[in-house]
Amino acid sequence: MDALSVTSGVVTLSGIFAYINHRFFRLPTTIGLMLITLVISAAIIFMGKMGLHFDTLAEEMVRTIDFDETLMHGMLSFLLFAGALHININDLGDQKYVISFLATFGVLISTVIVGSISYWLLCLIGSEIPFIYCLLFGSLISPTDPISVLSILKTAGAPKSLETKISGESLFNDGVGVVVFLIISGVAAGGHEIIITDALGLFFKEAVGGAVFGLGAGYITFLMLRGVDNYQVEVLLTLGLVMGGYSLASALHLSAPIAIVVAGLLIGNHGRMLGMSEKTREHLDNFWELLDEILNAVLFVLIGLEILIIPFDTYPFWVALTMIPVVLSARFISVSIPVVLFRFRRSFSPNVIKILTWGGLRGGISVA
Repeated sequence: MDALSVTSGVVTLSGIFAYINHRFFRLPTTIGLMLITLVISAAIIFMGKMGLHFDTLAEEMVRTIDFDETLMHGMLSFLLFAGALHININDLGDQKYVISFLATFGVLISTVIVGSISYWLLCLIGSEIPFIYCLLFGSLISPTDPISVLSILKTAGAPKSLETKISGESLFNDGVGVVVFLIISGVAAGGHEIIITDALGLFFKEAVGGAVFGLGAGYITFLMLRGVDNYQVEVLLTLGLVMGGYSLASALHLSAPIAIVVAGLLIGNHGRMLGMSEKTREHLDNFWELLDEILNAVLFVLIGLEILIIPFDTYPFWVALTMIPVVLSARFISVSIPVVLFRFRRSFSPNVIKILTWGGLRGGISVA
């Protein structure tokens, strides 16, 4: 099955499921699409057990999709830029200490807690896995992707500061999470111990280097935007920034997600105010909002389809169930620490720890 056929099939399913959700269920789009896809996937698996082998074609289609390549080197750059484009940098500045802690130390704390507890639990049930691989699981499950939660918060009229914390954390912890994962996976593959200085050096190069690269690429694009007043050209320039900037940052071994987030923040604030006409701003916003909605729809349909190729024998299923409270507990601890630390200096929304804990959904990055 060729890539065009698979892409056509996934986009067609996304459109049909979006219609069904809007027409009958009225759930937030991403939640509705994934639930419908999960139900359809479960039905296909059940029919396969009953002798109706629709699952063979469906599995072939899903196995054709390289999720890592599709998301990490395809969709992610667009999703991050679209998210960063609409964040007010002044609001982000007001929450910078909390967001910085959540996106860096929060990810590290969660990684260590999940890795340690999962190692202990697996030893307890007689299935010891090397500690480095438990840490690797902790690093891939710690970044959050609360797309559906944000849409619910906006509908519910949640405080702007809470929205900024959740969206700011999710934008930056993707990049930090990928860097931490790369460091631990490198150690796991090489079989040598973690050398703190090497790990910090790689983290600094990837994260800080990515931010500097994104700032430079975004500023060059801003100068180009300021020199032209044609919304078709300006939208094309932002597309070039996202696709070319992400590819170049990856080639230079810098954190491409962080680079795109920083570039998006610059274009969404200084670029929007100083480099665009009102007509361009309107077209740019409409284009990136639509692209964001389409890609998120496709992403959550893909996540729902992944169930078709998961080997559901009994042991991994029970391990997975055991990990759910472990991951939630790690999330609770990692968000409680900054709230407690900064509560003496600033006020927080009511129940902020509960909302941040339950709102820290895992999505595309973890699956990829």
